[in-house]
Amino acid sequence: MPAFDFIASGLRTIRIESDAVNALSQRLDSDFTQACDLILNCSGRIIVTGMGKSGHIGKKIAATLASTGTPAFFVHPGEASHGDLGMITKQDIVLAISYSGTSNEILTLLPMLKRSGIKIISMTGNPSSTLAEVAEAHLNIAVETEACPLDLAPTASTTATLVLGDALAIALLEARGFTEEDFAFSHPGGALGRKLLLRVVDIMHTGDSIPRVSPTASLNQALLTMSEKGFGMTTVVDDKNQLLGIFTDGDLRRTVDKGISLTGVTIGDLMNRTPKTIGIKALPAEALKMMEDLKITALVVRDEQACPVGVLHMHDLLRAGVV
Repeated sequence: MPAFDFIASGLRTIRIESDAVNALSQRLDSDFTQACDLILNCSGRIIVTGMGKSGHIGKKIAATLASTGTPAFFVHPGEASHGDLGMITKQDIVLAISYSGTSNEILTLLPMLKRSGIKIISMTGNPSSTLAEVAEAHLNIAVETEACPLDLAPTASTTATLVLGDALAIALLEARGFTEEDFAFSHPGGALGRKLLLRVVDIMHTGDSIPRVSPTASLNQALLTMSEKGFGMTTVVDDKNQLLGIFTDGDLRRTVDKGISLTGVTIGDLMNRTPKTIGIKALPAEALKMMEDLKITALVVRDEQACPVGVLHMHDLLRAGVV
């Protein structure tokens, strides 16, 4: 028995599904615009529903809408007939998915939805179906053939449905002017959320953790403070907590290399009077770039009055997941 050609089968499926997606662009019409307008003007949520494979795709579409600025969730049509219909309000819009447009579980809901004045957007492969005809906007997901050689298992049709759902979500995202920061608010646990929602003030060391010495402090006093606080540096402040400069391990090495006498000098004589600092409202990503560019591991955080209110170490960025 000859070996089965898995590659040929896989390529056939990819070709059929690719053709199904390409065909969508020929059918994007005024109904797509109407669907977008309905959703943009919706004061409630978008309720996505569908049975079987359409339901699985519907859950993903609802999740994509919700994460890109359009409040949405999935309701199983069978459960809706047994109480979950109460989750849908008159301010909501129902996005109903059924390739045939005749799924009994969805058709059962139509009289109650219509009686409540709830607008319907349908996604079907049959523009003449009951579901398509009762909808305020119909999105055509028809495919020439399924990738399944029996033409039974939803394959090309579910791919087309998913792509059209993505097209809807992205068109709405762009129309709303949805930003990276908006996206981060719905993804606070992700890497993007950490990068865009965190501020330096959220992760910096404050209070007694900040190394401080006066400009009249001796080098020994400054080194003891640096050792105690563990940042490899100390701020130098006046009696009003105004930042005068900083002194780091690197400054000590440079002082020694220059042959400057360390006897009888104050830290005010040795400090860097133009230190690099960062504001409390800055993003940790900005702090990371500064540290990488300057090849340093700690930054002084200043407030609006230029007073040192914190110290940020590279380890803090690592712990926060910014690096």
